[in-house]
Amino acid sequence: MGDLFTAPHMIFLGILVVLLFGGKKLPELGKGLGEGLRGFKEGMKGVSDDAKTGETAHTVTPKAEEPVK
Repeated sequence: MGDLFTAPHMIFLGILVVLLFGGKKLPELGKGLGEGLRGFKEGMKGVSDDAKTGETAHTVTPKAEEPVK
C-alpha cells in the first residue's frame, strides 16, 4: 500500500486528470473545491463556538395546516 503514492503514479494521475477535465476546467474545479472547504471550516467553527457558549439554535416550527372541509 505504501507504493501507491510514488512519483510516477502521481504524474500519471495528473496527466489523466488533465485529459479528462481539460486545462480550462481545472481552475474552476479548484476554485469550487476551495470554496466548499472554506464553507465547511466556517460551519464547523460555528458549531464549536455554539458548543463553547452553550447556545442552542432557535428554530420555529410551522403550525399544522387546518384540514380542508
